[in-house]
Amino acid sequence: MPRYDFRCRACGSTFEVTRPMAASGDPAACPEGHDDTVRLLSTVAVTGNAGAPAGGGGGGCCGGGCCS
Repeated sequence: MPRYDFRCRACGSTFEVTRPMAASGDPAACPEGHDDTVRLLSTVAVTGNAGAPAGGGGGGCCGGGCCS
């Protein structure tokens, strides 16, 4: 289940709420009991090269420059 970050406008605390994606826009009260909160934009870092093609390209005879 995804986690969403919120910040309380009253006290400035930042907190996480775990809830289904269908409820991502629902309001959340801060742990101190304040209701004036805003959901923060989260960033995700993805690393790796799963989408990168393997090998040097080649291309067969016509891609390799052997055609006259």
